[in-house]
Amino acid sequence: MSTVLTENRGGVRVLRLNRPEARQALDAGLIATLTAAVCTAGEDAAVRVLVLASSGPAFCAGADLRAMQRMGAATDAENLADAVALARLLDTLAACPKPVLAWVQGDCYGGGLGLLAACDIALASGAARFCLSEVRLGLTPATISPHVLRAIGVRAASRYMLSAERFDAAEALRIGLVHAVHAPEALEAAVDAMLDALLRGGPEALRETKHLIADFGGRHLPDGWLEDSASRIAGRRGSDEGREGLAAFFERRPPRWAPDSE
Repeated sequence: MSTVLTENRGGVRVLRLNRPEARQALDAGLIATLTAAVCTAGEDAAVRVLVLASSGPAFCAGADLRAMQRMGAATDAENLADAVALARLLDTLAACPKPVLAWVQGDCYGGGLGLLAACDIALASGAARFCLSEVRLGLTPATISPHVLRAIGVRAASRYMLSAERFDAAEALRIGLVHAVHAPEALEAAVDAMLDALLRGGPEALRETKHLIADFGGRHLPDGWLEDSASRIAGRRGSDEGREGLAAFFERRPPRWAPDSE
């Protein structure tokens, strides 16, 4: 079964993450498939709006931690290539010439929060929960950080990247991570209403408006940012602390730096 399901609704293309058994965790296969699907949608003249959604109860649990643990023992080149793949996916989403709407029906953690932040508009269920959990695993939110910082600003990012606290949909709305929060049973209707609004815009005008936002809204980053951010998380995976954090997660124990570790 494909890890990304594609549905066409007139001028709308829905890309639905489809690893429900893994809570939509991002592994190499899903990242590659989703990157290709976003590129295809961006180039398809029949697609006017792109929707990123998920099957199952979670929107995206973030990186596949078992795959990430394996990458900690990989060569530096393999580790970097894996990290760059996620960075390219996020940049592909952000640079898509069509409006991209995130339909966040469930929990959104780590790399999933990066996916959300790379979208133009985000609507969330009031039942969704959010977390930037990387530091508790001895890692950093490196590849997602440019998108998260643009979405919520330095001050809010400082709190949630450093504390790794979970927060609810109301807080996600307050800090600007999502644009609206709806009761779970009302979310699909809200998504449909937003799609109707987007489809009323001229296709060329929407594309040019995205360019305008990118050119004047601070989207451009220093040369080499993609490889730089990827190299930072690749380095953390192979570090003693990163390996310890992931091992502790799978062994269901506190990492050695936690106050309650033995």
